[in-house]
Amino acid sequence: MEKTWRWFGKNDNITLDMLRQIGVEGIVTALHDVPGGEVWSFEAINDLKTYIESHDLRWSVVESLPVSESIKFAGANREQLIENYKISLANLGKAGIKTVVYNFMPVIDWIRTDLNYKLADGTSTLYFDKIRFAYFDCCILNRARAAADYSVEEMKQVNELDITISEEEKAELIHTIIVKTQGFVNDSFKGNVQKPVELFNQLLELYKGIDKNQLRANLKYFLESVIPTAEQYGINLCIHPDDPPFPVLGLPRIVGNTEDIEWILNAVDSKNNGFTFCAGSLSSGLHNNVPAMAQQFAKRTHFVHLRSTEVAENGNFIEASHLEGRGHLVELVRIFERENPGLPMRVDHGKLMLTDGETKHNPGYSFLGRMFALAQVSGIMAAVESEKID
Repeated sequence: MEKTWRWFGKNDNITLDMLRQIGVEGIVTALHDVPGGEVWSFEAINDLKTYIESHDLRWSVVESLPVSESIKFAGANREQLIENYKISLANLGKAGIKTVVYNFMPVIDWIRTDLNYKLADGTSTLYFDKIRFAYFDCCILNRARAAADYSVEEMKQVNELDITISEEEKAELIHTIIVKTQGFVNDSFKGNVQKPVELFNQLLELYKGIDKNQLRANLKYFLESVIPTAEQYGINLCIHPDDPPFPVLGLPRIVGNTEDIEWILNAVDSKNNGFTFCAGSLSSGLHNNVPAMAQQFAKRTHFVHLRSTEVAENGNFIEASHLEGRGHLVELVRIFERENPGLPMRVDHGKLMLTDGETKHNPGYSFLGRMFALAQVSGIMAAVESEKID
């Protein structure tokens, strides 16, 4: 597998020289300064590609070429936004960049309630607490009929939390779920957002009346429009799973299990319509058997995210060691190296360790924590390679 790393451009405090020194081979990045929905010009793409190559690295994967919200909910400007997307794909293909990640998660990308959950060894990691998330949903957003999405026991715990939670904790929950987590992946929350809860509720309102079937139809319309361009330029489009892989905030989620993935790959049956196999996202759903899914979808997988989670019976989950948890990364590397060798792989969501907390990193994207994870995964890859030789 190709060892890649998500890098946030020339302003990232993790430099390309640093990445080359730790064994990274390929870069996963995007034109982060281009607003969502606008065309990525060939000149801008080629400039960044040339810069990466000047450091003896290659631009292996685009993560992500964002799909605008208006495409997801079928807004009035959907056609123009899809046309812009096709032009951007063509420009990437002309520049020789052939793997493009996108997601179709409405409003909100990945969700955690704590970005610095302390572990016994002194490091910290990302954590999802279902009751705190339910509190955010029911008592901060005050979403209509939100309580119906939770059990009687869960709502009892939410009401108990409402008695004890401080204003500082409420503010931190808002900052974690909306501002900090979404700020580097979602244009709606970039910059100084004055009223994040109000803005968030406005975005939720755009999906009023859109159920799973309608969101699927909107995705199929998008794929039918852009896959011919991907085929023309030899680009592998690969959708990222929902994180977590179940419905949230009254929104449908359509990339959360085996049946969802089958539907997407069959909706437009082209090898260029593929999958980003994110073991962390998939493993955070107790309904998913991650190795079985890897075996089933290996041939249509174009990019792999190697991370893992541990999930409690109550639905809480935590980022696990890359050597442990429900992701079963050792088995995944075996499967992908056997069924679809040479795929680009990046380690994902490293914990905060040593001096990581002193440096401004995007949540989940520490340097030392991910370097540690890369070392672990490199060992897995070496062991699997030796098995092939034996």
